Amino acid sequence: MSPVEVGGVSRRLPDFPWDALVAYGDRARAHPDGIVDLSIGTPVDPTPDVARESLAAAADWPGYPTTIGLPATRQAALDWLSRRLGVDGLGLDSVLPVTGTKELIADLPLQLGVGPGDLVVHPALAYPTYEVGAALAGARALATDSLTAIGPERPKVLWLNSPSNPTGRILPVEHLRKVVEWCRDRGTLLVSDECYIEMAWDAEPVSVLHPDVSGGSPEGILAVHSLSKRSNLAGYRCGFVAGDPAVVGELLAVRKNLGLQLPGPQQAVMVDVLADDAHVEEQRERYRSRRATLRTALEGAGFRIDDSQGSLYLWATRDEDCWATVGALAEQGILVAPGAFYGPAGAQHVRVAFTATDERVAEAASRLARLS
Repeated sequence: MSPVEVGGVSRRLPDFPWDALVAYGDRARAHPDGIVDLSIGTPVDPTPDVARESLAAAADWPGYPTTIGLPATRQAALDWLSRRLGVDGLGLDSVLPVTGTKELIADLPLQLGVGPGDLVVHPALAYPTYEVGAALAGARALATDSLTAIGPERPKVLWLNSPSNPTGRILPVEHLRKVVEWCRDRGTLLVSDECYIEMAWDAEPVSVLHPDVSGGSPEGILAVHSLSKRSNLAGYRCGFVAGDPAVVGELLAVRKNLGLQLPGPQQAVMVDVLADDAHVEEQRERYRSRRATLRTALEGAGFRIDDSQGSLYLWATRDEDCWATVGALAEQGILVAPGAFYGPAGAQHVRVAFTATDERVAEAASRLARLS
């Protein structure tokens, strides 16, 4: 754990997990035919033409952008929510563009006044930034998928993530509805990280803002969306949060004081990219093919694939310590993420990203065949 001094108060942040993977990366890079890096979910395919053309057209932007964002950007988000996710009834005051959703996730508890003595709940297997956000606010974090395990306490924030990073699990409507009702009964803010919602394979994900889940009201609910995965825009840092206008308003008030603004050209890009579905379908087909290649190769090499209905990862296991699996694959020049990065429940799994190029995925499959 690393100490961080904030206002004279010592707080503890988790170590950055990927630092522990460096030696395994070095081992994989020593392979005669080079490394196949499947450890992170960064896009490698070209940024779509619609984004690049939009960015070029908006490049002349001498003034400051506004924190609240362009009306056109917020309307594009609302139109996308309606068209792709069946979410209607939200107004412009229910949407806020953000500079990458990781920043929002890490800062959200702090920006909403969560502090010492408060509880933040996140999934048992989870993206580490949920825990980081709780730590920055000085709050306690509880990793659990069971509402019963929370007991009588009333959390300030409860995070969901469907499709999940790392497992790819997609939560059904009935479960989402139950969590919404539970949170509303306790005055807990429910925040759903839905950045992989357009990357689903074996089940259909549903937003917490869908009327079948929310009852047609965004009260007490936020949904977080990113363009990084769907549109290969990780380098543009484009995302938005939508939901309860009262909570969005609180975030806006704080973020204006902090000067947290999505650059104007990126806001213009969002308008055009959110309106275009063709590039998303093209990218989905690339990922679908790579996923099938890797899944077949992993299963042929003795791995079992659990969950993995959505997201950009396969949640794989040989029923051994995850670090042993990481080491064995690194010997083949393949780098994957140990499940332990995401919580103790991942101790026997590895997360295998299929965001590498077609050539590298094919090379991984060839090397996995040697483990058969």
